[in-house]
Amino acid sequence: MKPILLSYVLGPLENNTYVLADPVSRAAVVIDPSYESHILLENIHAQGLRLEQVWLTHAHFDHIAGVSEVCSSAEPALPVALHPADLDLYQRGGGAAEFGMTFEPAPAPQVLLADGQELWVGGVAVKVLHAPGHTPGHVIFYCGAAGAALVGDVIFLGSVGRTDLSGGSHSQLMASIRKQVLTLPPETVLYCGHGPETNVADEAATNPYL
Repeated sequence: MKPILLSYVLGPLENNTYVLADPVSRAAVVIDPSYESHILLENIHAQGLRLEQVWLTHAHFDHIAGVSEVCSSAEPALPVALHPADLDLYQRGGGAAEFGMTFEPAPAPQVLLADGQELWVGGVAVKVLHAPGHTPGHVIFYCGAAGAALVGDVIFLGSVGRTDLSGGSHSQLMASIRKQVLTLPPETVLYCGHGPETNVADEAATNPYL
């Protein structure tokens, strides 16, 4: 059976928050919980999914604003996974203060991600791809069984992530896209941090920034 992949548009910046689940065991993870995460929690519980962890593509505030709410929905609290290069940004609230935003402080990450690492959601394997440039510790979660890559703010439909914020690097971002996105199977669906989904083949052929 194909993995379950649910998406929710949440918060004032219209973030895409995702839930990846194993249809057999019903184990699930939440990826990049934003503001208003109670909406996805209600849906997850209604579907009988069992949350096990929270995974973060990166630590900008709009991608971590719902971490506390999601983690505290279970007992014991769900562990958080983040690349160590984004720990400083995470501990500073993801830059929320610079935009006049606030949210409940998030618990410290307990799982530190690394390039090439294999994670599991029940029986579903997910590979971690380090893709710096938008932030130093940005990662992509690639699930071959779902034909999907959750790319955060690395690449969008016809665009790429911004690099003008602290820790951003345009050259790094372009290198990450070439190495970690364009090398995926062409039919791989790219689930972005904002906006509609796209795929590797279309972005390689038509994205004006590449």
